[in-house]
Amino acid sequence: MKALLALEDGTLFPGRSFTGPAEAVGEVVFNTSMSGYQEVLTDPSYCGQMVTMTYPLMGNYGVNDEDVESDRIQVRAFLVREYQEYPSNWRSKGSLAEYLTAAGIPGLEGIDTRALTRHLRVSGAMRGALSTRDLDPHSLVEKARQAPDMLGLDLVREVTCRRPMLWTEGNPSPIEGGLEGFRWPERPGAWRVVAMDFGVKYNILRSLAQRGCTILMVPADTPGALIDRLDPDGLFLSNGPGDPAAVTYGIASIRDQLGKRPIFGICLGHQLIGLALGGTSFKLKFGHRGGNQPVQDLTTGKVEITSQNHGFCVDMGSLAEKDVEVTHVNLNDGTLEGLVHKRIPLFSVQYHPEASPGPHDAAYLFDRFIALMKRHRNPKPQP
Repeated sequence: MKALLALEDGTLFPGRSFTGPAEAVGEVVFNTSMSGYQEVLTDPSYCGQMVTMTYPLMGNYGVNDEDVESDRIQVRAFLVREYQEYPSNWRSKGSLAEYLTAAGIPGLEGIDTRALTRHLRVSGAMRGALSTRDLDPHSLVEKARQAPDMLGLDLVREVTCRRPMLWTEGNPSPIEGGLEGFRWPERPGAWRVVAMDFGVKYNILRSLAQRGCTILMVPADTPGALIDRLDPDGLFLSNGPGDPAAVTYGIASIRDQLGKRPIFGICLGHQLIGLALGGTSFKLKFGHRGGNQPVQDLTTGKVEITSQNHGFCVDMGSLAEKDVEVTHVNLNDGTLEGLVHKRIPLFSVQYHPEASPGPHDAAYLFDRFIALMKRHRNPKPQP
């Protein structure tokens, strides 16, 4: 079935749908990973975006029930060079086309993904519209221009949990009766962690749980006063989509929590920490998305191969007078990738240590959070 992708600058990319009739709009971005398309599709940080993969073959190993990072597909569309119709893998439970179609998400193949990626690198990520119904270039370009601009867009409200959840046996579970009268499960030696859900990836929660954490997920607009009442050993700030400057409620809660307990932020959580500390953020030209981003740890000199997915960045210069030490930088463009506060128990990174492209280059960050909670843990009263 013929399809057309139109960018807001008038550039056109013809292709064909492998998921049936469809129409969608969103910011068009590219990801340089060679595999992991199911993780990409279900990553909440991609909410509002149409993703093209630079690796040409997609769908070859199908989909399964384990490789998901949230409870649903998050992308607005999936753009590939060549779709593999017949998957071959012992873990496969179905095809990529079936997976996308069941969720109502368009899948386009035959797109010149190399040309599209080069165009986005030169001109920057931009809004796009795709359709199998409307193949008129002028009409489709106008639809792209009418799509919401990512700058200033709060997408966290679309992906955060609607009510508090406990991470139990590898899945989020609703809390009976909510937080009224909530008591932490009795697990001797466990670390009590409140995770502010700005669009958290499941593998982050798995990584914390593997290190003995009891994790309470709370909505992104949870106020600091409620976190105080929950009295966790540590506060985790998750990844998520959109412009961090638009998440004013999250910034306010984080600012309230500064210095009260150890805080660890990843991706959007890192950006929100920067803003809560008085810094500023800016939109990257085409973002960092893929599993091959080189980051240097300035404290050791070591280089980590990292997985990343973000389109905004904290301005390093804006934190110069904020008692903040820069710990990590991106070796491709020199942007800020990690920070630690000099006086309070707080650190954050822009990249995803749980995604393990290195494969274990950045796993120490979760251990650092555990060590920070151990150092600052207050004895809990016995029930």
